[in-house]
Amino acid sequence: MVDLGSLWLPVVLSAALVFLASFLAWVVLPHHRKDFAPLPDEEGVLADLRSRALAPGMYSFPYATTGEEARGESFKARVKAGPVGFLLVQRPEQKLSMGSALLQVFVFYLVVGVFVAYIGYVTLEPGTDYRTVFRVTGTAAFMAHCGALFPRSIWFGFSWKTTWKETADGLVYALLTAGAFGWLWPG
Repeated sequence: MVDLGSLWLPVVLSAALVFLASFLAWVVLPHHRKDFAPLPDEEGVLADLRSRALAPGMYSFPYATTGEEARGESFKARVKAGPVGFLLVQRPEQKLSMGSALLQVFVFYLVVGVFVAYIGYVTLEPGTDYRTVFRVTGTAAFMAHCGALFPRSIWFGFSWKTTWKETADGLVYALLTAGAFGWLWPG
């Protein structure tokens, strides 16, 4: 059995590679530039939201407290009148910290690497060939990076086009992770 501690280098390298690839995908390459659309009358909508002092959280509209209320005629009429959607208020005003978000996403990529290492640790022997390590660790990494994308589109209306683009990004992240583990797998 592989010593789990001997996998620290592929964990860190894969996190660094995925972090770089993620930066390229979201900042340099053009494919995510139109994932979000501007609000019509943004200033008016934002002024209205500011006046309501919304706390960070997830909001749905129209909103029903119970299943019974959701089946009621009043709720059905509000749904029919529209719009229907979700609103995510991420942070209180002026608390956007790119540095904090970048650190958190890097830690997430490290955690993914740790789980990928664990799956390799319990399924692969020392000296396993590159292709087998690549296949096992790549599958685990793909599930980690892409597994939760589809329910967002199914339940919350995220654009399917965006979901497929993020899945393609996740495939690249998985391939980079698999390559790092395959290359540095203990002999």
